[in-house]
Amino acid sequence: MAAQQQVSAKKQQELQTQYSNFKDTLQNIASQIGNVEQEVDEHKLVLETLTPLPSDRKCFRMINGVLVERTVGDVLPTLQSNADNMSKVLEELAKQYKTKQDEMEKWKKKNKIQVVQQ
Repeated sequence: MAAQQQVSAKKQQELQTQYSNFKDTLQNIASQIGNVEQEVDEHKLVLETLTPLPSDRKCFRMINGVLVERTVGDVLPTLQSNADNMSKVLEELAKQYKTKQDEMEKWKKKNKIQVVQQ
């Protein structure tokens, strides 16, 4: 009888660890999504500001911690490309989050897990 309780306690500990891993992974992905959304918003703001300006106007851009002087015409295509790439990354992260969330739900059903909120 004691051996069965010990196995059950070990099984509960494993399930708890797996659940914690799922939650941590989802939280990390959500954090990454938040960071990328913030970057996308910043890029959109800069693009909206620079678009109406003449292409030969001087502007400054931070590249790896170094402030570089460029023209609006040089910077706009790069910014647009970066914004497009970040939007794609955001879509991929959203897919990863949904996949991991679905995987967690299947795991919870398979192991008959019920989350108790305190």
